[in-house]
Amino acid sequence: MKRKISAIPGRPLILMFSALIWISSCSFAPKYTQPEAPIPAAWPQGTAYKNIKTTSGVTGSAVSGVSRQKFFMDEHLLKIINIALKNNLDLRLAALNVERVRALYGVQRAGLFPSVNVVGYENKQRLPADLSSSGKAVIEKQFNVNPGISSWEIDFFGRIRSLKEQALENYLATDQARKSARISLVSETAVAYYTFAADRENLKLAKSTLETQQDSYDLIKSQYRAGLANELDLRRAQTQVDSAEGKTARYTQKVAQDQNALNLLCGIHVPQTLLPDDLSDVKVPGNFSAGLCSDVLLQRPDIIAAEHKLKGAYAFIGAARASFFPRIALTTGVGTASSELSGLFKAGSGTWNFAPEIAVPVFDARTWAAYRVSKAQKKIAVTQYEKAIQTAFREVADALAVKGTVDDQVSAQ
Repeated sequence: MKRKISAIPGRPLILMFSALIWISSCSFAPKYTQPEAPIPAAWPQGTAYKNIKTTSGVTGSAVSGVSRQKFFMDEHLLKIINIALKNNLDLRLAALNVERVRALYGVQRAGLFPSVNVVGYENKQRLPADLSSSGKAVIEKQFNVNPGISSWEIDFFGRIRSLKEQALENYLATDQARKSARISLVSETAVAYYTFAADRENLKLAKSTLETQQDSYDLIKSQYRAGLANELDLRRAQTQVDSAEGKTARYTQKVAQDQNALNLLCGIHVPQTLLPDDLSDVKVPGNFSAGLCSDVLLQRPDIIAAEHKLKGAYAFIGAARASFFPRIALTTGVGTASSELSGLFKAGSGTWNFAPEIAVPVFDARTWAAYRVSKAQKKIAVTQYEKAIQTAFREVADALAVKGTVDDQVSAQ
């Protein structure tokens, strides 16, 4: 005789929990797709770029792997750059901002886990005689110790996870901004160093010209007194002296301003032993290939930071979409209670409470407004990402044009 197998009583419960686990693994954030770079694939061509050679087979990693020690050949400049990286206040603020955003990410991530607290309290209450079961006024005491979870939102629809992803992308973007600030500081320090050397060279030339013009003026003045030169020649010589004095004063001011700029970048007074006397003391930076594809710009920290912000905007859309679905929160606790403090941990004094809560959104105009904000924020992030790429392309193209023009002048000489 065949026996009929009865249904498993716990199967509906298992199916329900399986469905909840499957729902909790879902995300309402749209799938991220990297926008196409709104720039040409090749660098601009023309007269200004005719000396820029194209090198095949060179990748962006070959450039990103070049250290500043290999690029800058001047030992004094490298020491000044190290001082700036150590003491510059703008770079220090960028690093502190990274720490702040990283802590905010930790706060957002902590929302995925329950917060367990232990609460202990004493409650005393006086009951009048007409409310007391004994007919006499009594004082009731109650002692409680309850460790438990308070209002833990179970993230079934990925709202908290999307907010965590947004916080993570903001942290990564801030870290890339710190790297960009570091690179900018190195660049600005190098430019200030070379500008200082060039202005010192110009100052030496201006002083030498002033001495020559002064000697010429003294000679013409002697001839004028002897009647061998007229007043027009004397005035012309005086004009040349005045012009040389003006250039000397102007370059004296420029050298002082250049040194102040270096001191500001380094955060301290740069030692005189590290400052160049003129251009002959300066070693030019190493050469780099200009034959790279424009896609190498995508490796710049400022562009990577813009892309992280774009990914964060995608995650924010997921959080806004999840707000249309129910929120499930759990409050629970297990502890002991007794009318006497000494009886808290005796047998039979255990207590517990379990209070799940579900909030189903019916109508909330703020939810729809937040969703529209998230979509607008995504469009803004896409535009900022594309603008960052275009700005970087123009900066590099301008630098290549300057390099090509300078190479032309050097070749002509």
